[in-house]
Amino acid sequence: MTRQKLLIVDDEAPLREMLCDYLPMHGFDVRAVADGAGMRAELDSFDPDLVILDVNLIGESGYDLAREITERSRIGILMLTAVGDLPHRLEGLAAGADDYMAKPFEPRELLARVRSVIRRLGEEEQAPANRIRFGRCVLDMDGRTMVDPDGADVELTPMEFDLLCVFARHPRQILSRDQLCRLAHNRDLEPGDRSIDIRITRLRKKVEAEPDVPIVLVTVRGEGYVFEPARNEARSR
Repeated sequence: MTRQKLLIVDDEAPLREMLCDYLPMHGFDVRAVADGAGMRAELDSFDPDLVILDVNLIGESGYDLAREITERSRIGILMLTAVGDLPHRLEGLAAGADDYMAKPFEPRELLARVRSVIRRLGEEEQAPANRIRFGRCVLDMDGRTMVDPDGADVELTPMEFDLLCVFARHPRQILSRDQLCRLAHNRDLEPGDRSIDIRITRLRKKVEAEPDVPIVLVTVRGEGYVFEPARNEARSR
């Protein structure tokens, strides 16, 4: 069996050394670098399945590097940071991260999260293109239906369905309210019109395990919304 490849990008040498000792014992091929330049070189030569990426690197922001990775290809990203509050987690998810973990951490938990991200990525590749997971639910774009984890139909209005289809076609892309209105409803958003926000609030109640802490349909302050595929799997089950 081919060993899955992990790339660690962190400027803390002791942490790199610890993970390079620990993760290979659990079946992974691991390389580690200290900065963005090293990351870019390894992306070309090593072709990792997942990048474990520190947010607070010297010289470059981990968020910017996450966006760069996402633009190149569909590589898993697990972000590490000394700050684990909600705004930082949301910024990491909006940048394209698949999971987010605060330092210090227990190596066994990081191992579990790595395995979970890689498993979700494999499920994404195998899923039919017309069936898209939104948190706890699955949208059938051809059948114009959505089902919950028990297989029961989730009621959607035509406008809610159209909005979900737009998100499904633009994963991990920040979309403004104006863009969402034009793409989903073929009209411009009028001043003071909050219909997009209202629909997203309603959709969160249907697809998010915790609607008050959304991690599937994420708000990017001052910019709009972003759909983060395959989020919340553990809490959805």
